[in-house]
Amino acid sequence: MALWFENLKSQFILNFIEGDKWKWLVDGLIVTLQIAFFAVIIGTIIGVLVAVIRSSYDMNHKKLHGPIRPILSILNFISKIYLTVIRGTPVVVQLMIMYYIIFASSTNAVGIATMAFGINSGAYLGEIFRSGIMSIEKGQFEAGRSLGFSYIQTMWYIIIPQALKNVLPSLCNEFIALLKETSVAGYVTITDLTRAGDLIRGRTFSAFMPIFAVALIYLVLVMILTSLVGKLERKLRTSDH
Repeated sequence: MALWFENLKSQFILNFIEGDKWKWLVDGLIVTLQIAFFAVIIGTIIGVLVAVIRSSYDMNHKKLHGPIRPILSILNFISKIYLTVIRGTPVVVQLMIMYYIIFASSTNAVGIATMAFGINSGAYLGEIFRSGIMSIEKGQFEAGRSLGFSYIQTMWYIIIPQALKNVLPSLCNEFIALLKETSVAGYVTITDLTRAGDLIRGRTFSAFMPIFAVALIYLVLVMILTSLVGKLERKLRTSDH
């Protein structure tokens, strides 16, 4: 037992203490959280736009006349292509296309990864937002129009806030999924949390400690976020009564 403990201690010192390798994990964690945070903001913006376009088309395309109808049809068609392509291809492939092809001349790897993950997340958030918008009673639209609001004002001030409340737990779960998806950022030379653990493994030739440390950090982050989502869901249920 004492020998096993001494071996574990020496492995811990080798992988994390010598050369301050633990700082690599801290720096990688910061990069991971940075990418996930800004990617979810980009994804939310894209998701709301896609959701509004698609839900507006589904509810109103037969009623519309004039130039607005073909414009909305084109935007809906573009949105469908975007959803099909993004949800039909792996995120790591999208990341490599963005980094090695579209922005091959750029040196801002973190910014490119943030954009790639944001665009990917936007496709899934768009469908979540659309389901939230479609769940709102049609009477809410009519109430907004009777108050003198335009269609856009009705969407912005009445429909979207209610839709956000309905889908907020799903949005939080998407953020958790996005956080884990960023673990492939190392494919484009970004030293995120996963890549930092792999670099330590490459230096020490010891896989157990650094890889399990990375897994443990992700697990703790997900457990914290899951707990917060649970509290949020309970608070939302309480506010409905």
